[in-house]
Amino acid sequence: MTERATKTPSIALFQSERQRQIVALTMEFGRVEVAELSERFNVTTETIRRDLSDLQTQRILRRVHGGAIPWESDGFEPLLSVRADQQDVEKARLAAAAVSELPDTGSIIIDSGSTLTTLAKVVPADANLRVVTNSLTVGYALAEHDSVDVIIVGGKVRKNTLAMVDVEAVAAIEPLRVDTLFISSDSASPETGLTTPYREEAAVKQAMISAARRVVALVDHSKFRADQFVRFAEWSDIDVLITNTELDPTVVATIEATGTTVRLA
Repeated sequence: MTERATKTPSIALFQSERQRQIVALTMEFGRVEVAELSERFNVTTETIRRDLSDLQTQRILRRVHGGAIPWESDGFEPLLSVRADQQDVEKARLAAAAVSELPDTGSIIIDSGSTLTTLAKVVPADANLRVVTNSLTVGYALAEHDSVDVIIVGGKVRKNTLAMVDVEAVAAIEPLRVDTLFISSDSASPETGLTTPYREEAAVKQAMISAARRVVALVDHSKFRADQFVRFAEWSDIDVLITNTELDPTVVATIEATGTTVRLA
């Protein structure tokens, strides 16, 4: 971890909040050390080891000698319930900005993920839309909107994300033609575009992009890191990127040069 990451907080944290911060640090730096975490949080090394053991039991982090790494070394994906608590302020900013990209009427696809579940929760109650999604949480968030027709594509539910990402989901999406797609990504880079560790998820996202006349990507600044295993979109596939003001301005300029409009929230 860097000097910034190891700075000791001024107050003690509850265990749940400390563990959330440990997860966030591991996502950002790829590895955390017991000694550094002990100093950062002003607790004993035994307390940190217990935290790491708890997170390993939840299949979020994997214990290694002296520290921990993400559970999946080529792409960290904690349970949706854990991800929903991470960077919730940033996700709310992205969702609020994305509301203005909703069509007045017509059809949209909303991809799966905690950021897009946040978007679904702030869709106006009087929106007159047909919404297709592969996410159970997105569908649930919109189910009580009287003027929104919700269509959840079929397939096997992936337990970590509560989303359908198998061949049945792809087959259900391929014939569709919608006005706007709202999509997210595990990782992004100005050179490569949007990537994910999972081939099945990439196939669903590519089908969604092909089905949409307009594509809006919600990607918070922390996702701009090393490319993952499969690229599912180049920037030329994305009409609008909504991201946080914290994103490096040089990255913003590189993406805008491809023709993608970047909105900072």
